[in-house]
Amino acid sequence: MKRVASSAILLLVMTASVFAQPAPDSAELTKLLKDFLAGASRNDPAVHERFWADDLIYTRSAGRRVNKAEILHDLRNEPAPKPGDPKTTYTAEDIRIQQYGDTAIVAFRLVATTDSGGTIHVANLLNSGTFVKRNNKWQVVNWQSTRMPYPDQESRLQALTAATAFHQAITSGNEEKLTALTEPTFIWTDGSEQMTHQEVIERLRAEKLKYGKPDPNKVTNVVYGDTAIIRGELMGTKVTFYTLNLINQLGFWRAVALHTSQ
Repeated sequence: MKRVASSAILLLVMTASVFAQPAPDSAELTKLLKDFLAGASRNDPAVHERFWADDLIYTRSAGRRVNKAEILHDLRNEPAPKPGDPKTTYTAEDIRIQQYGDTAIVAFRLVATTDSGGTIHVANLLNSGTFVKRNNKWQVVNWQSTRMPYPDQESRLQALTAATAFHQAITSGNEEKLTALTEPTFIWTDGSEQMTHQEVIERLRAEKLKYGKPDPNKVTNVVYGDTAIIRGELMGTKVTFYTLNLINQLGFWRAVALHTSQ
């Protein structure tokens, strides 16, 4: 009985030591990942073509499942970036690699750093991918991304900072900054009048946009996940009440709707 028990323990120790060994292709997989993230930061279709396998299944952090063809289609049909558009850089931290022959699991923390007119926003996502080696080339066949939530207090602070920058962009007539802080689908409802994003920009450009100064003592800020609602008062010849709605995209808050009324 003791001999059987000893043999079982020895087998467990040997098995554990095998799995504890570092992945033989760890350096190659790490380089492949970092090269991909550098290319993805440039929206380079070639690195996506190389990185993803044709039979890829990718589950995005937003809950959408896509394949390689869809990724490349979205990338190639993306509008050309405009001056002042937010720029996001992707890097990897806490990389963990487990290899099982010609299959490897690569898990890491994706750090998405967005620069919008000098304002930096950072989002963290837990990513993991299954790599398969075919014809002496590693490619990803499955990918999962989960965004790490911000603490409530930090989310409220970030949303309030974005709202303050939004107000400043309007009052200072900064078209570039306002464009970066608003979604293309942005709508401003002022009393009974509605203005699209383009109409707001045109009025700002023509200096025909009237907007009071926000009262910092009359602000309420509520965050529901990736949505923030900022309410307050604009000071002018008459008090104007406003409600500003923002959404969080990889740590960057952008305005989607504004409602003002006297």
